[in-house]
Amino acid sequence: MDTIDLNLLPALDALLAEGSVTGAARRLGLSASAMSRTLARLRAATGDPLLVRAGRGLVPTPRALELRERVHRLAREVQDVLRPSSDALDLAALDRTFVIRANEGFISLFAAPLVIAFAKAVPHARLRFSPKPLKDAGPLREGEIDLEIGVLGAFAPEIRTHLLFRDRFVGVVRAGHPLLPEPMTPSRYAAAKHVVVSRSGRFHGPVDAALELLGLGRHIVAIVPGFPDALGIARQSDLVALVPRSCLGAAPDPDGLIGFELPVETPDIAVFALWHPRMEADPAHRWLRYIVLSVCRDMPSRGSA
Repeated sequence: MDTIDLNLLPALDALLAEGSVTGAARRLGLSASAMSRTLARLRAATGDPLLVRAGRGLVPTPRALELRERVHRLAREVQDVLRPSSDALDLAALDRTFVIRANEGFISLFAAPLVIAFAKAVPHARLRFSPKPLKDAGPLREGEIDLEIGVLGAFAPEIRTHLLFRDRFVGVVRAGHPLLPEPMTPSRYAAAKHVVVSRSGRFHGPVDAALELLGLGRHIVAIVPGFPDALGIARQSDLVALVPRSCLGAAPDPDGLIGFELPVETPDIAVFALWHPRMEADPAHRWLRYIVLSVCRDMPSRGSA
């Protein structure tokens, strides 16, 4: 297929509208000689003279008259496609389903305020939360999900990110747990029985690395896939759970659980929103990112901003 020069389209539109090389050149900010050369190219491309001499002026051929309205419409459509959108986002009329992929802890804590904010601002839109089995950029790339919530990992390099909040790990036990009456030391903490969270089955994390520097190790009794599972076990047993501080705000019965600062230093947890650059300029997606960030920052039970 021969290459088509779309730059000829606005020139043809100007020539057919003005019926004059000089007028078309003035309209496009070109010299008359440059427009004459463009007319020659248009004649070669269309196989028609388009404009022919009649006395001191030019008159359109039947083919030019046939094309005039079509060319004008196409030129306007091309200009609309190739210029930034000026349409303001109408939230009241927005009819769209947004998909957020996040773990159970985030959903437990933030789903309710997010849904409330959505229902108030976009009454015709829907918010769907998707489980997060693995760190995989495929669903973001393919448009299956709009936003991923989590820590940074081995994501594709093109993925866009924005920090939502910082969290930290804390220990959690039931009220009346034997560990509570005395100061929490590394040795007392390590000697307790623990429940840990791991989707992959691995149970060695930053707290274990910090304890190892002191010659200590945790006695891990159970491994569960989600933080709500660990909190449920800690509430009904003497096992110690390790969860992000924000998860305590999601506990159904916060009076039944007591959080405490770990006796060893562990890195903060940086929680990000992640999305594919194909959605970067989409007005509705920009609003989605804004509302998620606003809700996360307004929640008093999260970690630290």
